[in-house]
Amino acid sequence: MTTITVVASGSRGDVQPYLALAQGLQRAGYTVRLVSSDNFATLAAEAGLEFGSLGFSAEERLQSDEWRKRIEGGNFLKILRGMQSEMKGAAADMAHRLPPLLDGSDVIVTGVAGTGGVFTLAEQGKVPVIQAYVFPFTPTTEFPAPIVTQLPLGMVLNPLSFRVLHQMFWQMSKAGDGAVRREIGLGKPPFWGPFRALDRSQTPVLYGYSAHVLPRPRDWSERYTLTGYWFLDEPAGWQPPTDLVDFLNAGDPPVYIGFGSMGSRKPEEAGQIALEALRRSGQRGVLASGWGGLQPADLPASVYLITALPHSWLFPRMAAVVHHGGAGTTAAGFRAGVPSILVPFGLDQPFWGSRAVALGVGTRPIPRKQLTGERLGAAITEAVTNPTLRRQAADLGQKIRAEEGIAQAVAVIDRFTQRTPAAYSLP
Repeated sequence: MTTITVVASGSRGDVQPYLALAQGLQRAGYTVRLVSSDNFATLAAEAGLEFGSLGFSAEERLQSDEWRKRIEGGNFLKILRGMQSEMKGAAADMAHRLPPLLDGSDVIVTGVAGTGGVFTLAEQGKVPVIQAYVFPFTPTTEFPAPIVTQLPLGMVLNPLSFRVLHQMFWQMSKAGDGAVRREIGLGKPPFWGPFRALDRSQTPVLYGYSAHVLPRPRDWSERYTLTGYWFLDEPAGWQPPTDLVDFLNAGDPPVYIGFGSMGSRKPEEAGQIALEALRRSGQRGVLASGWGGLQPADLPASVYLITALPHSWLFPRMAAVVHHGGAGTTAAGFRAGVPSILVPFGLDQPFWGSRAVALGVGTRPIPRKQLTGERLGAAITEAVTNPTLRRQAADLGQKIRAEEGIAQAVAVIDRFTQRTPAAYSLP
């Protein structure tokens, strides 16, 4: 039986699509192992997957004051330098952990997490790698890399922006790759990283987002496939809190406000902004964790505070969703068919905010540094009262729900492994 190891890192929004893909591959008959940071062990167990730990908690790092300061600053280079520093500190431990975690793999599926030594170990062991990403990573003339929203002379500079993006991730993780190379007796890492070797491999590259959100570039070769999103739905038998169901049934659909792993260095201030925005717009609200200073006793009866709930269940029950614009949360909002209000902190989040506007399913993004109760209240009012916005969001949601992104990805991997496709169906 073919053994596939899926390697992913980052916040929950980064890892969850890979976990969903791993679960789909397992349902299709593969032996699958998920390799990620410690805080995803429980999710992997709930999905019935074998789990290998990278030895740290990404969520804990992202919730630290130092990380929140970097993220709120919105400077992509500073964020990457912070990641680079942490990777250097963890490099030796990662070099010991990685080889046994990949041992026995017939195929490795990974994205940017592969730059920290996974690609090197795969090449050394002659294990094929299928690249899998949830944001554009392959150069094209049609649009810039997701860290850039617009470039002059796009036909010339757009492809170059992707090469810059590659180097940013490579410089961040090169220390980890170097430690792995020393562990297995190889020389120094290549200056340009693993990307040229990956291009020469001619293995498939999967993109876990919808062509309805970002059409496939015409200058990509056939080995690049947009499969549709990889969604992880709530576990079988999962039930929402009874008091939340009562809250939802007690009035009009509320507005969700939550910023995932982005958090805030000033949670009390952020919480008050959220409450003011709901008050100004006259809407009920569901506030996700990250609002530190807020307690249920502080809230009006029109607002419900949650920690974490499956977006697949919650978002379709909202009037609109306010979030940071991470790829995973953005996908969940689009799928739900309700208007999106993005408050980007940095990274690829402004890119997805611009896509929401271009598709006519979201209000104009409000950068985190410019967030006020007045601005957010006005955006919420527009989102819940604009019939065109609501209709277009509903139409996009219907198209995305009709896709079977995991099934499409499994089919590509079946063809690559020359295995007879299994009868895969969504649960």
